[in-house]
Amino acid sequence: MSTPVVFDAATRVYPGSTTPAVDSLDLEVRAGEFLVLVGPSGCGKSTSLRMLAGLEDVTSGAIRIGERDVTHLRPKDRDIAMVFQSYALYPHLTVGENMGFALKIAGLSKAEITARVTDAAKVLDLEPYLDRKPKALSGGQRQRVAMGRAIVREPQVFLMDEPLSNLDAKLRVSTRTQIAALQRRLGITTVYVTHDQVEAMTMGDRVAVLKDGILQQVAAPLELYDKPANAFVAGFIGSPAMNLGTFRVEDGAAVIGEARVPLPRTATAALTESEVVLGFRPEALEMVAGYAPDAFAVEVLVAEELGSEAFLYGTLEGASLRDPQLVAKVAPRSVPPKGSRVHFRILPDRMHVFSPATGEALPTA
Repeated sequence: MSTPVVFDAATRVYPGSTTPAVDSLDLEVRAGEFLVLVGPSGCGKSTSLRMLAGLEDVTSGAIRIGERDVTHLRPKDRDIAMVFQSYALYPHLTVGENMGFALKIAGLSKAEITARVTDAAKVLDLEPYLDRKPKALSGGQRQRVAMGRAIVREPQVFLMDEPLSNLDAKLRVSTRTQIAALQRRLGITTVYVTHDQVEAMTMGDRVAVLKDGILQQVAAPLELYDKPANAFVAGFIGSPAMNLGTFRVEDGAAVIGEARVPLPRTATAALTESEVVLGFRPEALEMVAGYAPDAFAVEVLVAEELGSEAFLYGTLEGASLRDPQLVAKVAPRSVPPKGSRVHFRILPDRMHVFSPATGEALPTA
């Protein structure tokens, strides 16, 4: 039976600081869910995980695992298993001994330890390596041993703190697939921390985005992508990132260089300023031939041709973006040459509009 986890206004203020590292976090992790905490460095994601693990004190608020309030329980009493960035394997013990070490300390019988380690090794394809020492394993295999050590404990909750950051790019891709598949197979509630938003989007049932210790939005990956709650989430989620810029509003249209881009009436009705923050993803741009009143000019700086797709990077004429370069997804076999001048239109149903004062999303429908 899977167990839910609840952060109830959980706050952590480090001694000597007045600013919370985690500020009134309200978050429910559903039973059996794979929830990913993501955000830039220093946003509070690892602190949140360590509060759940009992490695950081909770200054105020509460944390519950199932029906139990674990806010002030010691880590060993919380029935959690944690996988860290460093594998932290004992070099003098074999793979099997490493995986069974916590069970041995807990006083389980040799037969029970052997059975659990064997089962976990089957799940993780580690059976041929049980008698080897960690130094004889690759980085990916060592990470699987660290996972196995957590699995054999049969905890209520898995906690993973950037477990793939020590692996090379190719191995990260294959290992994240294995971890996500393994979690679904075991059905154990999992909280996973990463700074890599691609990792978050591909692994999580839901993703919680944090900034400066404050939860910005929690939703399924596609909902975060399609309906970001604010400009920060919009700019953080997606690779390449969303184009974002602040533009003057005239007669219900955003002024982008020579272009006048009509804004949704619902957005302009909710707007209280004479400017607007407009967001549009690289694939939300349509190249147009020649002049169009709602099309803006871009000077091509460089193009990335990846075979199946291509991205154009350029400067927006007569206006500026938060990132100095505009990114547009273009047809892979007809990429404009470097130095050329092209025009783009934002597809109306793919436009995101935000308040320049609050950064909050404005209605577009």
